[in-house]
Amino acid sequence: MDGKTQLGDFLQTRRSQLRPEDIGVPTYGERRRVPGLRREELALLAGVSTSYYTRLEQGQSLSASPEVLDAIAGALRLDESERPYLHDLARVDRQRTRGRRPAPERVPESTCQFLGVLGDVPAIVLGRRSDVLAWNRLGHALFAGHLDFDAPGRPTQRPNMARLVFLDGHVRDLYADWPSKARAVVGNLRLVAAQYPEDAALHALLGELCAKSAEFALMWADHRVKACTVADYEMHHPLVGPLTVIQQTMSSGQGPAVVVATTEACSPSRAALALLAQATGEATVRTDLSSDAVQPRPSTDRS
Repeated sequence: MDGKTQLGDFLQTRRSQLRPEDIGVPTYGERRRVPGLRREELALLAGVSTSYYTRLEQGQSLSASPEVLDAIAGALRLDESERPYLHDLARVDRQRTRGRRPAPERVPESTCQFLGVLGDVPAIVLGRRSDVLAWNRLGHALFAGHLDFDAPGRPTQRPNMARLVFLDGHVRDLYADWPSKARAVVGNLRLVAAQYPEDAALHALLGELCAKSAEFALMWADHRVKACTVADYEMHHPLVGPLTVIQQTMSSGQGPAVVVATTEACSPSRAALALLAQATGEATVRTDLSSDAVQPRPSTDRS
């Protein structure tokens, strides 16, 4: 999964997904042999030569300037998540020497304290590969109550949310609209893969998911990119039944992200979450930060 192949695949895939009639390219009723735009049509829209765009798509040119990439992004109708992704792929293509491995992921003490005060709000801490680095009792109960609560503290047994969404039947059944959740997971992994091209563990995860899940492989090949920070999900929890949560990802851009799940006030979903909180001993917000009801363990993984 080198950046050169990713860049070419991304350009070709997104070009094939654009219909000429959607962007005002006349076809004069002709029968087209390939779906989407032709290379020369995309090049014309971007204001570059066909030969140059062809070399770029085939990975034979490493000289695309930010201005050219922006022009191609505009021609491809890329959104605010996809534009920086395109630049990331081009950067990886230019810097083909092996870079430093990403730093080991650890849960800062401030994040542990934050989990400690979220007693009645489900919360999990995710690393860049979507590894669960820590969670509070309610986050564990909502998202993966069938797993060992202490698993995030053991690097070799640490749950991975992407793997759970695609390969774990319990987690898959939690989401009424599973494809929507799955696409969000894949879109986020696309962004991370471009940001950390030398992360061998990340690419091993992607290879595993492609091999074990035909649905993941299909979505990955679609090259959809999306930074999903806020999303509504209807869930069917085995203990408390249906509820709708808003999953929000909070990140400073450095270090792990905290994902919290909230519900609308005075709603059946809020009542269901309160029932789940009672079942896990988290009915009220804890003021004692030393309570053993929240046991996030900082990572000691040095891989």
